[in-house]
Amino acid sequence: MKVLSFHLTGVAMSVFLLGCNQKKETNQTADTVTTADTILTLPAPYATESAKNFSNVTGWPDGKTPQAPAGFAVTEFARDLVNPRWLYVAPNGDVFVAEANTEPKGVKDAVVNTVTGKGKSQRTEASANRITLFRDTNQDGKPDQREVFLSGLNQPFGMLVLGDGFYVANTDALMRYDYKPGQTKLTASGKKILDLPAGGYNNHWTRNLLASPDGQKIYISVGSASNVGEHGPEEEIRRANIIEINPDGTGEHIYASGLRNPVGMDWQPTTNKLYTAVNERDELGDNLVPDYLTSVKEGGFYGWPYSYYGQNIDPRRKGERPDLVQKAIVPDVPLGSHTASLGLTFYTEGSKGANSFPAHYQNGAFVGQHGSWNRTQLSGYKVVFVPFQNGQPGTPEDFLTGFLAGNNKDAYGRPVGVVQLPDGALLVADDVSGRVWRVAASK
Repeated sequence: MKVLSFHLTGVAMSVFLLGCNQKKETNQTADTVTTADTILTLPAPYATESAKNFSNVTGWPDGKTPQAPAGFAVTEFARDLVNPRWLYVAPNGDVFVAEANTEPKGVKDAVVNTVTGKGKSQRTEASANRITLFRDTNQDGKPDQREVFLSGLNQPFGMLVLGDGFYVANTDALMRYDYKPGQTKLTASGKKILDLPAGGYNNHWTRNLLASPDGQKIYISVGSASNVGEHGPEEEIRRANIIEINPDGTGEHIYASGLRNPVGMDWQPTTNKLYTAVNERDELGDNLVPDYLTSVKEGGFYGWPYSYYGQNIDPRRKGERPDLVQKAIVPDVPLGSHTASLGLTFYTEGSKGANSFPAHYQNGAFVGQHGSWNRTQLSGYKVVFVPFQNGQPGTPEDFLTGFLAGNNKDAYGRPVGVVQLPDGALLVADDVSGRVWRVAASK
């Protein structure tokens, strides 16, 4: 038996890798997760008090950028955006940036915004509710065209070009617009093809989009309306799910459930499996519950709100739905507790452009971690990379860091969405600093 210990955002987690050829079986208690290939030791609930530790976002000093490993160069792709939360690259290479912000939906969110204040963990500007287009016509790594592509939206997030349609996931509806490649502005009215549940806890207003590889289905991520179901099941209808629909909005099907806040979604290139990055629950202590990256099984249930990381029972939901707890799936890769792991993109060779990353990064996953507020020591605030070999994920490693000042208080920015450009470079949305960073392999 091989013993592998690794360190994630200040939390030591012991992982034991056993024989992968054995049939996978589970045996969970309140503080461990055991499978035939992994044992993850977790602390007991409330081993530490639940902390409120909001970072103070100072913005980036002149000349300072995030830090990538040796062999990479980090440059500014865009600035002066209002909460650039999510990124999408169209088939023709146009870069779309969704500018949207959290709007208080209840007492807790209002308190958070009051505590953090202007320029702190969350911006207090009204949500811009627009999509901005960037185009790099001379391929020098800097956009030379910038246009307001679409405005007047309602907290837009996920974007998708499919056929002759441009899809936008507002917080309360999926919209479809007629679209021609190369358009710099949409002026015609869109069509609402699906209502989505709106409102709820903290940042769970985001609705992401992903097309199936054959373009026949669209997947929509919808986070929960609460931290741990405290408002009752009637508030969670069609939430904490990944929804599958046809491109015209028909045929709605709950593809997977029990996912507290699944945001990033992508297809692993070698297996064609759907993966998602999930932002887990709060207020069980510093080191519970780990956010995670996982493959998504159709019809699978992933525990929320009754259990976490498999069949570890949440004490706030103890005794409820033991039938669902029994079937809860253990996620694939822990990403650290309270890291707010939201962004996700798998790196592919693509066009083998001038800025393609080394072989180590091919087919692996980049995950944007927006950063903690519910942890004594700040965690997240970086982009991590999960290598894949033979279709199996390995141990997460830091990739883009330097967002924290090192005093457990100040942050220069907070990364969220990550996408790959056709030339092989990576873009990272830094919402509270209003910037988008570009990471390219050094020439």
